[in-house]
Amino acid sequence: MAFLDQEQSSKELDLEEITREISFLDKWREIFSYHRLGTNNTTSQNHGGSHVSADKSEDGPGTPQPKRQGLLPSSGPCSAPKPSIISSKWNSFPVSLAMATKLQQSLFGNTVYVFSCDWKKACFRFHDPFSDLAFALEVEKGGAQSVQMAVQGLIIKYLLFTREEKDSNFHSLCAISKQEQKQALAAALAGILWVAGEAQKATVCLITEDIQVTSTLDYAEDNFTERLQLFEVSEKEATEKFIYDHLQCFSGEGSHGVILFLYSLIFSRTFERLQKDLDVSAIHLLQPNAGGFLCRQAVLNMVLTGRASPHVFNGCQNGKSQEMLHGVPARSDIGYLQWGKRTSEDGLSQVGSMLKTPKLPIWLCNINGSYSVLFSTNRQLLADWKAEQRFDLHWYCGQTFQKKPARLTVDTHSHHWERDQCEEEHGPGRRCSPVEMAIRTKWREATINWNGTVPFF
Repeated sequence: MAFLDQEQSSKELDLEEITREISFLDKWREIFSYHRLGTNNTTSQNHGGSHVSADKSEDGPGTPQPKRQGLLPSSGPCSAPKPSIISSKWNSFPVSLAMATKLQQSLFGNTVYVFSCDWKKACFRFHDPFSDLAFALEVEKGGAQSVQMAVQGLIIKYLLFTREEKDSNFHSLCAISKQEQKQALAAALAGILWVAGEAQKATVCLITEDIQVTSTLDYAEDNFTERLQLFEVSEKEATEKFIYDHLQCFSGEGSHGVILFLYSLIFSRTFERLQKDLDVSAIHLLQPNAGGFLCRQAVLNMVLTGRASPHVFNGCQNGKSQEMLHGVPARSDIGYLQWGKRTSEDGLSQVGSMLKTPKLPIWLCNINGSYSVLFSTNRQLLADWKAEQRFDLHWYCGQTFQKKPARLTVDTHSHHWERDQCEEEHGPGRRCSPVEMAIRTKWREATINWNGTVPFF
């Protein structure tokens, strides 16, 4: 019996070995079938476009970085994106080992972590044009949601208040075409990068075929970061055109579009400015959470204001150890509201007036860690106190069940008996709607009417 058990165990081991060998052969078959294998690292041109190479580039005053032919894995939402086709007229330089290391340290606080799959799948993709959500991005759960919804606020800004010869009404948001969607996204992304670069320069990161840096003891490859090519643009209009011409790099499936934008945002801000923006309370931009990563407040503030301020209060305050903590120094175009668990007991999580009262009536909302956008189509809402007596706000949360934005009517001058009657309209729990509580952090005691929609958040 022992002999039979031993023989059976031996056969199982042989079967496992054969399985491993087959898997190993399949892996090499895939690699050899990859159509770029065996080509050199020169720039190939076709009708004015090229796969970007890095033969002449350096990291500023440093020395050229080592490079080798990149092998891309099989396609999929979490695999490395395909290299970008980029016009040869744009000057650029490749990422260096020092830059890649600094980038990961700024994001994660180390060079061990890599982005989770939900981040890799995230990109900037619109709902169908000429629909109730034509202006809105498709958003899935995960850490990238906060960045997508912050960009959503800038898209709404462009569509309502920036476009010339366009009506600023809700119907205009639903009537946009595919072309207008692309223009809005390019304008929003370019505007964010330009403000982060303090209206001097924007840096756009794209993916190339060649791997520019190799793994070391201090840096672990992710087959993405080490293939970055950086394009510095010194005019806002040129930045918008460049992004528009390469919009697929940010909006295509499998493009890692949100990560690529976050990289571009950090390089536009520069590591030097980023270090000045942050303080002892936040030394890196992302925090681990349930196998993924969430954005710290500094990332959202960098999207909204251009500055990676770690806090939401006005100006600067002294922390518990009397160290200087950095809040938001001035009003920005897009505001911020939040409701949920308090992160501290000293008032540092209380949103200040700089974010509560932006220049335009658009707010990114953090409601119990889930992000959404509130906006009004009335540009003068925050400039005329009479307009704030009774007004409509549109709310988009990005959840798959939301087929059109909710319209909420806010009344800041209702009598208390009218408010109580309205709040009881939908039964128990009406008063506790988190969306309403977020709105009331801006307009205290306001009555909020969902206009026939049952509060769902």
